[in-house]
Amino acid sequence: MKDYNPKENLFNALEGKGIVRTPVASFTQTGIVDLMESSKAAWPMAHEDPKLMARLSMAAHELIGFEAVRVPYCVTVLAQALGCGLNMGQIDKQPSVVSHPLSDLESEMHYPDDLLYRARVPVVLESVRIIKEEMEGEVPIIAGFEGPCTLASDLIGAERFLISFIKKPEYVSSVIDAATLVCMEYADALIEAGADIICVADPVASPELISPKMFDRYIMGDLKKLANGIKGRSVLHICGNVYKILDSMSRCGYDALSIEEKIDDLGKAKELIGSRTRLIGNVACATTLFNGTPGIVRKEATIALKHGIDILAPGCGLAPKTPLENARAIVEARNEFYS
Repeated sequence: MKDYNPKENLFNALEGKGIVRTPVASFTQTGIVDLMESSKAAWPMAHEDPKLMARLSMAAHELIGFEAVRVPYCVTVLAQALGCGLNMGQIDKQPSVVSHPLSDLESEMHYPDDLLYRARVPVVLESVRIIKEEMEGEVPIIAGFEGPCTLASDLIGAERFLISFIKKPEYVSSVIDAATLVCMEYADALIEAGADIICVADPVASPELISPKMFDRYIMGDLKKLANGIKGRSVLHICGNVYKILDSMSRCGYDALSIEEKIDDLGKAKELIGSRTRLIGNVACATTLFNGTPGIVRKEATIALKHGIDILAPGCGLAPKTPLENARAIVEARNEFYS
């Protein structure tokens, strides 16, 4: 499309302004094995080398057609920086947390003075700088990280964290509060490095794990604080069926909400959020994109477009073995919709 500016178009979509066509991008994980092989930038090395991280992320723009570049490929960067042990995974498996420094439910979380120099934080920051230079500022950069609730869960341990919401809610709340401050500092650094959009991924905050009442009492306030502290455009992603907290999410101050396919009635979702924010999604990752065919992907993407999705995207992170042709089919569906 002549004179089409994907960066301006995506920004307009986030701000609820007029668009040329619905943007298509991924706000979550974009590293798939097909791209790793094509770009010669594979996991686990691409998690720890800024040049490989940048190369793999740019491949999603160049070879799939996503109208943004997104880094990194997991939600463990801050957890590792705060002392969690990791299994760095393999070519088709993301890093995972294997040890939790606050598992005794007594230790105080100490805010590190050197956060931006710890573990892989410098790697991500440098990769953002590389992408900005390589893309010459023409393609928007999305940088994501784990939200306060998920980071607190990693520090404590998932099972203990969920149990402690009942037995020691004040302690859990204090860890979430401290995690929020860490997220804020990291967000500032990412924007300074060149990120255009911050995506806060907080899967543990899902109502499938934590009740809406607990969300409103212990999590919503910190998500608001984080959104207010981000000096740029921001997106909130929470996994699962979030109908019960969608209204609360929309009041947290993010420019858009990234939703999965379990939000299967976009009309209802738009009624819940009103004009407070926009919706991103929601082509199913585990079923449609991973196990489906390009035709099925195009059909599901077209349904989302017809029902007014503001930004077309995978509903969550792409599974590493998602076929390249299936990922491309999202972009093809959008192009066909506007042809």
